[in-house]
Amino acid sequence: MGGPTDPHEQMTEPNTEDTSVTPSLGRPTVLGRAFRWFTLALLPSALILTALITIKRLSMMDAGLAFLSIAGLTALFSLAPLIDLSRLLRFVQDLSQGSSPPTPEMRTQGVAAAAAFALSQMRREMRRSLAASDQSARSLEDVFDALPDAVVMLDTNHCVVRANMAARNLFGRNLTGRDVSSLVRHPPILEALDQIGNGGRELEFSLPIPVERRFIVSIRPLPDELAGNAAILIAFHDITTIRRMEQMRADFVANASHELRTPLSSLIGFIDTLRGPAHDDTEARDRFLGIMAEQAARMARLIEDLLSLSRIELNEHTQPSQEVDIRRVISSVIESLEPKAQARKVTVSVTAPKTLPPVRGEADELTQVFQNLIENAIKYTLAETDITISIAALDRGPVSMPRDTQGPVVAVAVRDHGEGIAQDHIPRLTERFYRVDSARSRKMGGTGLGLAIVKHVMSRHRGVLTIDSSLGQGSIFTAYLPIAQPLSTHSDSPSHRLQQQA
Repeated sequence: MGGPTDPHEQMTEPNTEDTSVTPSLGRPTVLGRAFRWFTLALLPSALILTALITIKRLSMMDAGLAFLSIAGLTALFSLAPLIDLSRLLRFVQDLSQGSSPPTPEMRTQGVAAAAAFALSQMRREMRRSLAASDQSARSLEDVFDALPDAVVMLDTNHCVVRANMAARNLFGRNLTGRDVSSLVRHPPILEALDQIGNGGRELEFSLPIPVERRFIVSIRPLPDELAGNAAILIAFHDITTIRRMEQMRADFVANASHELRTPLSSLIGFIDTLRGPAHDDTEARDRFLGIMAEQAARMARLIEDLLSLSRIELNEHTQPSQEVDIRRVISSVIESLEPKAQARKVTVSVTAPKTLPPVRGEADELTQVFQNLIENAIKYTLAETDITISIAALDRGPVSMPRDTQGPVVAVAVRDHGEGIAQDHIPRLTERFYRVDSARSRKMGGTGLGLAIVKHVMSRHRGVLTIDSSLGQGSIFTAYLPIAQPLSTHSDSPSHRLQQQA
């Protein structure tokens, strides 16, 4: 008779299990083991019958018939359970050795069959639990790797046991097994690790290579029941941006107060003069009022640029979603700056393809960008020269473009023929209040914030500004802006046309 079968067992058993029971070397087969037990079960009857023959209480023929009868009845009632028990034992042995045998087929529905079914259910639940544990472990590993802070676990010998993705990106890929002193050679950190028995510590740490970064390092002991072979946890919280913002804020306050102090001092001095010695001097009053108006206008421009910069920084994390015709923006800017260009006898020319894709941006902010760039070109180019504005659609922008906008761009290059800029000044041109020639910039009405505004607007638009200049050869300021739609094939806009035009 077939034993109990579980339809779920057949559905959940992996297909990789062996479907046949193959005995290992040195182990009896199921039938061999059942035959041995059957023989042992008949041994008492054989001994009793032999004793009866010996004392002549039973003839040899009668004893033989009796033994055959006992053997037949024993086989009828016990051989199938013995085979089931032997299969169950073999099943348990295979499970204990880590293999995955199939659930044995039972000849009866007795205890062995129930035990085999229970073991199969137990194995299935254990597999489910192990799978859930593995999934949970993988999820925890994913969470560990997703932590923004670099986290490293050390053993009692201060060797790395585990490190998350941020730590591997910071210190290198192969960290497991390395001594922590090969990662950080900061004596206070190593001292805190030696004194971990006194409790955790927090301290500031600077990593100078390749670019200086600052961290708050948190060192904590780990409980034995949670950590396994890990005993210490070190977390590196990056505060580079915070420190830079603090320094930038301090520089900003110092520079802004300095920039406002000069015109305010001039206004106060002229007002006192007009109230006093020059009270009735018409000529001096007119001259002083002109200077006062100029200084007031300078302060107004400075405050306007500061407010504009603050507004841009407030929304810098949000990329504009409008479509802007860059050709129309530049035409409008050139038209508004025409009087200044004519005053210096400067010619502004534009070179652009017939078809140009729109860019993703905000028209007013892009107008501010190109007004600053073109106005600077008009101010600093030599008199009676020309300014060339080259517009082109390129397949890709420079490598400094943000990763999510490294695709087709519209590039606008503004070239002047001025004195040029020394190479050591170029990296700092977009800093607030930075001027190559402070006296000349103030004389021309500059606030020192124009290129800083350009940089932050380009950052909001996910674009980039590049500066190329040499002394005596003028300068090229190029703005790269991602297009609003995928770039189609333009026969008149090869990737190097912008550089050729410039």
